[in-house]
Amino acid sequence: MDTNQVKAKIVAGQVALGIELGSTRIKAVLVTDDFQTVASGDFTWENELVNNIWTYPVDKIWAGIQTSYTAMANDVADHYHVALQKIGSIGISAMMHGYMPFDKEGNLLVPFRTWRNNITEQAADELTELFNFNVPQRWSIAHLYQAILNQEDHVKDVDFITTLAGYVHWKLSGEKVLGIGDASGVFPIDDATKGYDSKMIDLFNQQKSVRQYNWSLIDVLPAIKLAGEQAGTLSAEGAKLLDKSGQLEAGSVMAAPEGDAGTGMVSTNAVRTRTGNISAGTSAFSMVVLDQPMANVHRDIDMVTTPSGEPVAMVHTNNCSSDINAWVGLFGEFAKEIGVDLKPNDLYGALFNSTKRAEDNAGGILSYAYLSGENITKMPEGRPMVVRTPNSRFNLPNFIKTHLYSAFAPLKIGNDILANEEHIKADGFIAQGGLFKTPIIGQQVLADALDTPITVMSNAGEGGPWGMAVLALYAEDNHNQNLADYLDQQVFADAEGTTIEPDAAGVAGCNEFIEAYKQGLNVELAAVNAIKQ
Repeated sequence: MDTNQVKAKIVAGQVALGIELGSTRIKAVLVTDDFQTVASGDFTWENELVNNIWTYPVDKIWAGIQTSYTAMANDVADHYHVALQKIGSIGISAMMHGYMPFDKEGNLLVPFRTWRNNITEQAADELTELFNFNVPQRWSIAHLYQAILNQEDHVKDVDFITTLAGYVHWKLSGEKVLGIGDASGVFPIDDATKGYDSKMIDLFNQQKSVRQYNWSLIDVLPAIKLAGEQAGTLSAEGAKLLDKSGQLEAGSVMAAPEGDAGTGMVSTNAVRTRTGNISAGTSAFSMVVLDQPMANVHRDIDMVTTPSGEPVAMVHTNNCSSDINAWVGLFGEFAKEIGVDLKPNDLYGALFNSTKRAEDNAGGILSYAYLSGENITKMPEGRPMVVRTPNSRFNLPNFIKTHLYSAFAPLKIGNDILANEEHIKADGFIAQGGLFKTPIIGQQVLADALDTPITVMSNAGEGGPWGMAVLALYAEDNHNQNLADYLDQQVFADAEGTTIEPDAAGVAGCNEFIEAYKQGLNVELAAVNAIKQ
């Protein structure tokens, strides 16, 4: 479309807004009804460790949303010379899991406990045994049950619990709902009914520690919506919360709020069976849409769903790119010290491309990119660390390749369980995230690590909020199609992407690295125990 056509659609409200609250960035993306991004804005933030709890303050949540919305609206004004007043549909997504409990007056009872906290081990273990279903520490029900086990005073006042996306959606629309993908990180889902598993609800309510409370679990959980179902409309109060200028009109159709895993599946067109996607950022996760049930319960494999409710095996890692970003920042500081000011993309490109000269096993160097604890490797806390032997080949190409291997190492370990023990493997993965902005390099490393073809599409660095905007358009008009057909025929009919096959030498080299990585985990654990935060 040319500028005038886009302008006409903006004026007519034939646009959708996707907002995603990620771990390091809140981004707002405005998309026309032909799925083209026409404006965006963002806000950078970081989680805070307060009283040993990873959290984000509520005031920063809204400051970030308003800042990203304002920047997006200003982008519209700058490029199309119109004010953004009408939006056809809106969708909110955010990092999954975590714990936000509210009382009857709508007060947040404890600071938001994010997915990054490894503080619910007892609860997660007990619920996994009770349900015969893997309940990760990140899940909302694990946080609630741990609070019960801890006899935290706030539990008696719980009236409603939700995720970050569910909280924002509630404040914008008044509706206490979640998309089924996000809900599957709150409590286990029954694949047949597309609702919370009623037998597990009963088992939870029957626990002696739970029976002391006046509430019943089903009454405090958000309602569930499937992709394509409308989840309320933007209220007048919600419009004011989004747009501080007061220009935005109420009434936009609200899509069901989703987790970043769900928007990742949508933005990579990976919702059909045997398709898979990977999102690599502060954390990383891979998703495989199942065509067969899992034979066993695995503590490293999460059972979640697509936004339309299909069962998905998810490998989630708490750490991925943060340590790489820290090292790249250090190299950037050095460059400035010698009078060279490099743009971030150039700096990442130069360092990543150096790995073309690296050895397949990264020269015997090891790195543990743990800024926080890691569930896959049972690491309680993070101590980023580089280890090498006297005879390792310590040079820049090997050093950077080590950090790329390290970023994907927990993801590989989890996927090896899925492939080797359950014989479940995607035909290929579609990957997205900032690690893939430098062409080829991260994509090849990931293909070698998983021994699976990896495709990167043209929107690899923008996926989440764009995927939520697509879900918003789907909620407004689903074209009488299921989600998989809608994505194939409406959204991705002309999609562009590049696929890289695994390299045999790279696969062997990565496997060698991973074996050494596993053997060195005791060193990382010793660092956790010896070096206190």
